[in-house]
Amino acid sequence: MANGRSSSPAVAPGGTVAPRQVLRRAAPPARVRSIDIVRGAVMVLMALDHVRDWVTNVRFQPEDLARSSAALFATRWVTHFCAPSFFFLAGVGIGLARSKNNSRRDERLTRFLIARGLWLLILELVITPIGWQFGFQLIPAFALVLWALAWSMIAMALLIRIRPDVLAVLALVMIGGHNLFDSVRADGSGALAILWRLLHVPGFAIPGVLFTAYPLVPWVAVMALGSVAASMFEWPAERRRRALLTVGTAAMAAFVALRAVNGYGNPAPWSPQRTAALTVASFFNVLKYPPSLDYLLMTLGPMLIVLALVEQARGPVARWLSVYGRVPLFFYVVHIFVAHAIAVLLAFAQGGALRRIPVVTDPGSIPPWYGVPLPGVYLAWAVVVALMYYPCRRMAALKNTRRDWWLRYL
Repeated sequence: MANGRSSSPAVAPGGTVAPRQVLRRAAPPARVRSIDIVRGAVMVLMALDHVRDWVTNVRFQPEDLARSSAALFATRWVTHFCAPSFFFLAGVGIGLARSKNNSRRDERLTRFLIARGLWLLILELVITPIGWQFGFQLIPAFALVLWALAWSMIAMALLIRIRPDVLAVLALVMIGGHNLFDSVRADGSGALAILWRLLHVPGFAIPGVLFTAYPLVPWVAVMALGSVAASMFEWPAERRRRALLTVGTAAMAAFVALRAVNGYGNPAPWSPQRTAALTVASFFNVLKYPPSLDYLLMTLGPMLIVLALVEQARGPVARWLSVYGRVPLFFYVVHIFVAHAIAVLLAFAQGGALRRIPVVTDPGSIPPWYGVPLPGVYLAWAVVVALMYYPCRRMAALKNTRRDWWLRYL
């Protein structure tokens, strides 16, 4: 007996014998370093997109090639890798959590996915709107990336019970075939019309109440595909690296082939523009809302290749990115408030008064004197990313040393 605690052994879940004190302080599960690095990189890119929305002096979307520049389009384009990576890597995490296949683990994972999904809905509809607005107007609600992640996780609570090979086929069919329904529109306000708008048509699913920027199809399929791909992270490293490189290269080749012939895979064709750089931009200007087949091939292919290439990364950049990648949800929620605060300070510097600045999606309410050109956008982005580093590092350390249940939701 020491410090009032018994030192007698206890049987661990796997049948081994371990001291009770050791069981209470079990080491956290091993992390996949390459996933943390890639996820951290896409978090940093995501911040660029949101900072650009808040501080730019441009009042149109970068995809408008009639008015855009190649540099502005490229600044937007690199952020296209974020959402597909979020969903795919979230699926990989689900697959890894399920790798020890037994009914009790499946039940716990099912409950966790449902609870996690509900928590993401609360964040999306209640917490993050405060950061986007610096206000408390919750209606109309905007269903953004956390909305789609939430419902995809809730769907995965059921889909994890499907055999992996069958689930892979279903996911690929949804990803490859959903563009067949691009011409289908939902008219009226009936239940079927609302459901179709939630699934596949961005816009007001419920007029004046709910705006859906991220319809669920095919995002849920991307997460499901990631859960199937999780088995690769149990393979020998060289076999996994070859597989990731092969599949990633094949996806990129398929994108180039489909896009080159302006065939199936994206609703809008590419076309020659006024400059060669903008013609290249037109080729890569594919639909994100909802994500077309070309969009997912263009983004998931390179992401898989990068996953393979960074497995042995050990330098300072890799360590820096992995800090953000270990706490992606924390980064996402907090950076909204930080980026908006930077916009408020910029408004004070330019206009002499503290004021809330809406994002560029509402250009009519942005003062004509407000905003900075692209170099200023990158400077503001660097400031936001730097300010996020210490809080993310502290949160990552907390999650690594504490096993409190609520930390799983941050």
